[in-house]
Amino acid sequence: MAGALDNVRVVELTTMITGPLAGMLLADLGASVIKVENRESGDPFRNLHGGLYSAHFLCYNRNKRSITLDLRSEKGKSIFFDLIRRADVLIDNFRPGVLDRLGLTNAALSAVNPRLIHASITGFGADGPYRDRPAYDAVAQALSGVMGQFLDKEAPQVAGPTISDNITGFYAAYGVLAALYERERTGKAKRIETSMLEATIGFAPDAFLNRKQHGVEIGPLTRVATSQSYAFTCSDHRLLAVQLSSPPKFWEGMLTAIERLDLVRDPRFVTRDNRIKNYRALAAELAKTFITRPRAEWVAKLEANDVPYAPVLDVDEVMDDPQVKHLKLFYRTRHPTEGEVWGIHPPLWFDGARPGSTEPPPTVGEHTAEILAELGMSAQEIVDLKNGKIV
Repeated sequence: MAGALDNVRVVELTTMITGPLAGMLLADLGASVIKVENRESGDPFRNLHGGLYSAHFLCYNRNKRSITLDLRSEKGKSIFFDLIRRADVLIDNFRPGVLDRLGLTNAALSAVNPRLIHASITGFGADGPYRDRPAYDAVAQALSGVMGQFLDKEAPQVAGPTISDNITGFYAAYGVLAALYERERTGKAKRIETSMLEATIGFAPDAFLNRKQHGVEIGPLTRVATSQSYAFTCSDHRLLAVQLSSPPKFWEGMLTAIERLDLVRDPRFVTRDNRIKNYRALAAELAKTFITRPRAEWVAKLEANDVPYAPVLDVDEVMDDPQVKHLKLFYRTRHPTEGEVWGIHPPLWFDGARPGSTEPPPTVGEHTAEILAELGMSAQEIVDLKNGKIV
């Protein structure tokens, strides 16, 4: 299937998650993405399990080509500008000022390619009092107020997958798509800026607006109480989640399924507002019932009564779940030197087909010679650059 971005060329000067994810999202839609890496070890995410081809790196770098460049050298910068001259998009996720110190200023980039769309990702913004601080996922989660909605203040423990990193990558790709469309209409290129702090706050606005509009006290149970979300342990020690939300039929259906119609008459739970106010008490009451039978029995009863539920699955169980298998979300491909590579398809369908290809992520500098040849260099010039430790 032809990709929606087949004619778009992206240069990605990024590491870890935010920038690589933005680049991969564009690559999945057909863009040609060249990942520029340092000569020594490439993207630091490569070596989290030893070697230079970790699963962390695989998650965010499929469908790309890799070139290594010494951007501190004049020749390395010259080659980089040659790449920019042919590009539609540049993505970077360095701290503010780093590209300037390398001589890759906005003015220099625009002079080489006035049509270049430059997406720059930072931790806290391009300016301001926190401009120069280092940022990672937990830092952005904490400052954005999101982490505080998960933690027990009496026994704080950071847990779960990255959130701020991934959200920021999606927002950056979203901005690039808008800029590409605008450039198509007007001929003008845009500089796009986003930060992990802004992206995380923007992705989870509920707490802020509920606090400002209605004076709601925000804590770890605020959202789940409002949405009437619960997790219970069953007699076989397996976990089950339900979300009753606002329709009365789900509340009534659950009580029918678990044979607890007595709770309809309990003054603490008679209205939805009461159930929100007395969330902890209701959770404790329901837990007494769910612990009496194995999960499979509750699943059958909840299903029969059209209650929104799901078993709480671990990673292995997810991959074996019938619906997940039906969607064919996971795939395997092979890299010429690294062997079998697992991947997850983009969670999109276009006219019944997944977008893009499933090329395995590149090894460090895997396509350096190929890309340099596309820039017009001879085989001997490429050898000389390698011997000179420029590429």
